[in-house]
Amino acid sequence: MTVKIDSEKCGWKDGKCTCGCCAESKCCTDVCPVDAIKRDKTAVVDADTCIDCGACIETCPKDAISF
Repeated sequence: MTVKIDSEKCGWKDGKCTCGCCAESKCCTDVCPVDAIKRDKTAVVDADTCIDCGACIETCPKDAISF
């Protein structure tokens, strides 16, 4: 499996949280046990680091992350 982030749904755009979800609750980068999600201009998953645990999927209020 590969975790994917739908950039259209994700609140992280152009290097900042545009919807407030990152400040209101724990976001995907906070719950990832192996720090596989990085945020630059967009949020991306490092497939080589990701262990497919699904913690990011469960915590995303925008339903932007899936397998």
